[in-house]
Amino acid sequence: MAPVTTTAEEAGPLIGAVESLRAQVAAARLPLDLVVTAGARSNRGALLHQLDDYVLPRLRSLDAPLLAVIGGSTGAGKSTLVNSIVGNEVSRSGVLRPTTTSPVLVHHPDDEAWFSDRRILPGLSRVTGAPGKHPEPGTVRLVASSALPAGMALLDAPDIDSVVHANRAIAEQLLMAADLWLFVTTAARYADAVPWDLLRDASARGTAVAIVLDRVEPDVVDEVRPHLVEMLRDQGLGTSPVFTVPESSLTPEGLLPESATSRLRAWLEALAGDARARSIVVAQTLRGAMASLDGRVDELVDATRVQAAAADALRDAVETAYASALAAVEEGVSDGTLLRGEVLARWQELVGTGEFFKQVETTVSRVRDRMTAAVTGRPRPEEGLDEALHTGVAALVRAHGESASSTVARAWRRLPGGAQLLDDRPELASPDDPLGDRADRLVRDWQGQLLQLIRSESGSRRTNARVAAYGVNGVGLFLMLVTFAHTGGLTGAEVGIAGGTSVLAQRVLEAIFGDQAVRSMAAKARRLLVEDVTALYAAERGRFEAALEDVGVADGQAEGLARAMGAVREANP
Repeated sequence: MAPVTTTAEEAGPLIGAVESLRAQVAAARLPLDLVVTAGARSNRGALLHQLDDYVLPRLRSLDAPLLAVIGGSTGAGKSTLVNSIVGNEVSRSGVLRPTTTSPVLVHHPDDEAWFSDRRILPGLSRVTGAPGKHPEPGTVRLVASSALPAGMALLDAPDIDSVVHANRAIAEQLLMAADLWLFVTTAARYADAVPWDLLRDASARGTAVAIVLDRVEPDVVDEVRPHLVEMLRDQGLGTSPVFTVPESSLTPEGLLPESATSRLRAWLEALAGDARARSIVVAQTLRGAMASLDGRVDELVDATRVQAAAADALRDAVETAYASALAAVEEGVSDGTLLRGEVLARWQELVGTGEFFKQVETTVSRVRDRMTAAVTGRPRPEEGLDEALHTGVAALVRAHGESASSTVARAWRRLPGGAQLLDDRPELASPDDPLGDRADRLVRDWQGQLLQLIRSESGSRRTNARVAAYGVNGVGLFLMLVTFAHTGGLTGAEVGIAGGTSVLAQRVLEAIFGDQAVRSMAAKARRLLVEDVTALYAAERGRFEAALEDVGVADGQAEGLARAMGAVREANP
């Protein structure tokens, strides 16, 4: 990315583009716990901090004082160095670690307006006064000091390798808010891995860096300093100035002798007093920060697409499982499966040797059967068949529904992000509302629909009389039998139960309604059942889809991020 604009007027369009990018980044979600996008989550937070704490504040206030963040490893003497530069204890120091737990920002009194509002570090509250004994999380303490020249502020940050995670996090955030990083290390720790990870990151972002080699014994200076300079050169920081502070006895006030910090203090004063030099440092860091946006946003775009693909795979697993379950039910209600076992036994009991059709032709026989059932307490044969059909259909619906739920759970366990959802929502695999109860209700309701269908087809007096001869419930049983023995859109006389006795039910219906009407009624009955099962499975599928809604990536998120980054490039050609 080319050099950033240097005037407020030129920066206007760029500010608007960066603000739009910031809004897209803030709205971006990476809700699924995916190994491949874990780093992108951290990157998103760091990107927001970089935009909020540095890029936008600096673009909006190009002439604001230069902010030098003093960071480094535990025990490097950062707070003592800051106090010595200022000539007064503004940051608490001591042997207990960590000493700096809340950042301290020291500025010239004339620059107070630049830092008392939320221009920079908007997520931290401002406090003033002497350092307290207890940390104040989420704050930055402001200290005005005339010992510091106007045009520059020093910010004492917590240790970058603190044992306290919150301290490490705020230290890294503050370093990203710096125009200049003043890295403080010691002869014993200058090669530690943690600070060099941050130095490499600073180099990649183009952040201006100066090095303070603190507490160095005179007899090792000539050995340590050249090695440190060589390491800096290898990391692309060869132009970074290096200041050596020798091991010294502290004054009664706990400060370093003036001679120990004179070179560093003189450099800071010269930088603060030279507007052009300050602008060069600011331009270098701002340019680097802007250039780093490309890679950070690209990573977020890629992670968004991975998240969306993972969510789509989880959703496909749900749709496939329940589509297969519905197809299995459709096959089961038309391939004769339901006309076996208990249904077959009850049908044979009802039909017997043909006496059934004799008894249904006479009112006396019907009355006699009812009276016999009342005396013996045994259910009438047609009631047993009705219950067997009901149980069979409900079992079919329940079995395939529960199988679909289990299939989804197994698939999700294998797919990225799925295990997280199942662990967070155990009720997905084992719903509180049993599917069996709902399947029973569905079949009862469907049987009621069949009775309505029969009544609607009984238009003529003659048809009504024929229906009355068998009873609406009996005709409903015949319709169910024909529906479940109905294949290829035709009533299949060849599909028999116990050697073709189901054909009797078909012939009874044809005698009542006519051949074409029976075909239409059977097709409609099956369609009504499939529609009801579709609605039931949709509700079951909805449990999984609701879980996916909670972790879904917004439509167009990746494209929105990419467009916003493109607008930033256009505004800063």
